Amino acid sequence: MTPFQPISIIGVYGLPPAGLAELPPGALQFSPLIPGAETLEACVEASLSGMVVAAPPGTLERRYVLALSLRALAAGGSLIALAPKDKGGARLRAELEAFGCTVDEAARRHHRICSVIRIAGSHGHEAAIAEGAPRVLDGLGLTTQPGVFSWDRLDPGSALLIDHLPALSGRGADLGCGIGMLARAILKSPAVSHLTLVDLDRRALDATKANVVDARVARLWADLRLPPAGLAGLDFVVTNPPFHDGGAEDKALGQTFVRRAAEMLRSRGTLWLVANRHLPYEAVLAPLFRTVALRAETGRYKIYEATK
Repeated sequence: MTPFQPISIIGVYGLPPAGLAELPPGALQFSPLIPGAETLEACVEASLSGMVVAAPPGTLERRYVLALSLRALAAGGSLIALAPKDKGGARLRAELEAFGCTVDEAARRHHRICSVIRIAGSHGHEAAIAEGAPRVLDGLGLTTQPGVFSWDRLDPGSALLIDHLPALSGRGADLGCGIGMLARAILKSPAVSHLTLVDLDRRALDATKANVVDARVARLWADLRLPPAGLAGLDFVVTNPPFHDGGAEDKALGQTFVRRAAEMLRSRGTLWLVANRHLPYEAVLAPLFRTVALRAETGRYKIYEATK
C-alpha cells in the first residue's frame, strides 16, 4: 500500500522579484491587489506548507500579512518574507522574531529576505491581525483598513473634487473608488441611475459594502491597465487616479485611467478628474475629448471636466 502523502500547498502574497524567491507552479496568490486572488483572511489555519510574501511597506499592513501567513502555515511549513530594505525590509527580522520565530536573513539586490520555519509556540498573531483588520474610522464613521489608499483620512484631492462635482445623472463609474468617498457624493444625486465602483484593491471594495449601501451600485475588482468588460456607453466617469505603483511614481498609470474613461464614455459623456498639479494629463485629455475645461485649481491640485 502506498503511504498517505499530505497535499503540499504553497501560497504567495504579491509579486516577489524574480530571482529573489522561488515559486513553484500553481502557487496560490493571496494579494488583495491582484484581481481573482484568494483571500488570506479566509485561509484555513495550518493549511499551507509554504508561503512567500512580498511584504507591504506599511507597518500595520505588513505585520497583519505576516501574522496571517504564519497562522495559515502548518507546523514545519516555511515562510519567506522579503521587501526592499528602505520599504520595510530592515524591520522584517525584528517583526518575525516578535512573533516567536527564529529567522535566517539574507540581503540581495537592495532587499532583505527572511526565512522562518513555523513551529509551535509562536505568538502575537492575534494582536497584529487585530491592528491590521478593517475598522471604523473615527470622525468619518466609515469602514476602512490599513493598506488601502488614504485609509485613515479623506484624501485632499478627493475632497476638492467632491466640492466641485455637479449633480450628475445617468449611468457612471468611479474609477479607483477607494473606500467610497467620491461614490457617496455622486449618489446624492437622485438622477444617477447606476454607478460602478472599480478598484484594484479588494479591501477597498469590501469597505464600500459598508460605506456605500445603495441599490444603484455595482462593484468591479479590476486592474484598469487592462480594458474591463461591460463598461461602455456611460454618461459620466469620476476619478482620482493613482500615480504610484509599488511605491514609485508612475505617471503612465494615471494617464491610463484617462484613456479608459474615454473608452467607457458615450459621445457627450463627461469625465471629472482631480490631478496633482505636476502630472501631465492635459496632453492625454486633449486628443480624446471634444472639450477640456479647468474647473478648479489650488497649489496642489487641478480639477478638470472633459466632454467626449
